Amino acid sequence: MHHKKVISTEQAPAAIGPYSQAIAAGPFIFTSGQIPIDPVNGTIVTGDIQAQTRRSLENIKAILAAAGAGMDQVVKTTVFVKDMNDFEKINEVYAEYFPSPAPARSLVQVARLPRDVGVEIEVIAAPGHGHGHGSGGCCG
Repeated sequence: MHHKKVISTEQAPAAIGPYSQAIAAGPFIFTSGQIPIDPVNGTIVTGDIQAQTRRSLENIKAILAAAGAGMDQVVKTTVFVKDMNDFEKINEVYAEYFPSPAPARSLVQVARLPRDVGVEIEVIAAPGHGHGHGSGGCCG
């Protein structure tokens, strides 16, 4: 059994229930789903789905940074959307954060999300397995 470590940062919204922002276990970091909450004032980012997507991804980025990891080390994402018609707009912002080779992904439409937001995103990262510098990666 790998030791599990709680990841916590004030640069992302505080957990508002019985969960952690992220858990590091073995070679992986598992984030909780991030919705578009501004970590500074705790308010929901209103406006278009792209602004909501960006805020959710920035929250994930901050949580990973607190664990010493980066977005290039994300191996799997799950995206929950309220409206599948937002798919293309979400993808535009998503692609900025996950350039090719992008992580594996599941994207599902759900009936409702916390605080009635339009998107929630969670990721699994594998630090030391990134495509970045000095990773000794496979594929250049």
